[in-house]
Amino acid sequence: MAKSSKKTAPLAPEDIALFHEAVGSVEPVSNACVVVDDAPPKPSRRKAIPERLSDYIDQHLSDGFALEEPIEHGETLSYLRPDSPPPLLRKLRRGQFSVAASLDLHGMSIDEARNSIARFFLEQRRDVRCCVRIVHGKGNRSIGQVPVLKRMVNHWLPQRDDVIAFCSAPPHDGGTGAIYVLLRKS
Repeated sequence: MAKSSKKTAPLAPEDIALFHEAVGSVEPVSNACVVVDDAPPKPSRRKAIPERLSDYIDQHLSDGFALEEPIEHGETLSYLRPDSPPPLLRKLRRGQFSVAASLDLHGMSIDEARNSIARFFLEQRRDVRCCVRIVHGKGNRSIGQVPVLKRMVNHWLPQRDDVIAFCSAPPHDGGTGAIYVLLRKS
């Protein structure tokens, strides 16, 4: 063992007595079984650290009461961040932004969809794309035709800092089974 270069003050006899009282009787261990390995430990494998704290938060969005929110089959969605101008949502609804990329969530579980959205938005921010399409489906194949992923997407996106607005896509681009999302540039 390497000796420390720091000099420590000697312990007072009452401190030594207090230590022995707290520890009790002990037996010395022989050094015959001690193996000293001077090789540094191998680095442990860590989970990938998100580029920013907001990326970590995005991947852990609250599900809250999303499945209890009353979204019906065929209902249109829309959202505008409170600090954004209303004409932005009108332009998005009219298709005045070109859709740069698309993500299809069909057949995914809730957790898979949440993670896919987080990865997808991270890629879009890197490429500085501002308008994307997410296909969440209409829930036609769900039990009771309840649009589960549609409800979850409607619940998650307002929680994200990079989402300015979203609305249901026009019929030629997925209708009520897809949304256009306007992203804030990074």
